[in-house]
Amino acid sequence: MLNIIGAIISGLVIGALARYFYPGVVDMSWIATILLGIGGSLVAGLVTSRGSGDFSRAGCLASIIGAIVLIFIGRMLHIGF
Repeated sequence: MLNIIGAIISGLVIGALARYFYPGVVDMSWIATILLGIGGSLVAGLVTSRGSGDFSRAGCLASIIGAIVLIFIGRMLHIGF
């Protein structure tokens, strides 16, 4: 249960930071922001997985970059944000 709550909170923080650093306005609901942050973490985890499950600043930065990439792909495909 704590893993789910942690994923939601980290997804919100990562999604909000990705929306802040993305150039231009990104209109999304809070739920979409949470899903964006979780998706960015998953993308970053797939790209940079080294088997370490510990928290690191580099992993957090990679998650934000992964979420920014998801925003970019969504805009290129005209998905709605």
